Amino acid sequence: MGQKEWAARLPVAKSKAELVYDNLHTAIVGGALRPGERINMDELARNLGVSKIPIREAVKRLQSEGLVVSRVHSGVMVAEIDQKEIHGVFLAREAIEGLVGRLAVGNVSAKLLADLQRVQRSMRKQLDKGEVESLPELNADFHRILAEASGYRILVELTEQLLLTVRRYRLVSPTDEQAWWTVVDEHDAIIEALRGSDAEAVAEAVRTHTVSQASREGTSGE
Repeated sequence: MGQKEWAARLPVAKSKAELVYDNLHTAIVGGALRPGERINMDELARNLGVSKIPIREAVKRLQSEGLVVSRVHSGVMVAEIDQKEIHGVFLAREAIEGLVGRLAVGNVSAKLLADLQRVQRSMRKQLDKGEVESLPELNADFHRILAEASGYRILVELTEQLLLTVRRYRLVSPTDEQAWWTVVDEHDAIIEALRGSDAEAVAEAVRTHTVSQASREGTSGE
C-alpha cells in the first residue's frame, strides 16, 4: 500500500476546539440555541469536559462567521438576525445563485439531475405528511448540490453561508406549508431548465425562485 492510500484511510482527528465548534454550530443552526440567547461559557466547558481555551477558539471562529457576538457586559450571545440583513442575503443570493445556475449548465449530468430529483422526492414526502421541520435542510441540500455543479469552491462556500443565515432566520420566522409547496414547484422549474441546457433559462429560473422567496419573507427590494 502506498503512502497516499495509507494516509487516506487514517481517521481525521479533531481538536477540542473543532469539537466545541461543531457542537455550538449544530446547536445554533438547529435552533437549540436561539438568536439572542446567552451562551454560558463555564457551563459549556463543564458539559463538554474541556478547558476554556478551546471554548474561546471555537467562539472566535463562530464570531468570524457572524453566528455569535461578544459584548462586554452580556458575554457571548447567539447573533440576532434583522430584516435588513435578510434583505441583503436575498439580494446576494439573487446574484450568486444566478451565476451558479449559468455555470452548472456546463456540468449537467444524469447524476446531477438524479441528485436534485432525490431531494425533491424527499421534500414532497415530508410535505405529504405535513412535516416541515426537515425542509430547510433539504432545501439547503438542493442549492448546495446546484452550487457544487458550478465547479467553483468559492461559490459553494458563499452559497452555504447565505443559506445558513436563511435557515437561522426561519427559526424565528418559519415558512408555512403552502409556501414550501411553492418552493418545490420552483425547484422543478430549475431542474427542467437544466435539462434543456439553456444557461439563461436556468439563471432566470433561479432568479425567479430567489425573488419569490424574498417576496414571501417580506424582504423583496422589487
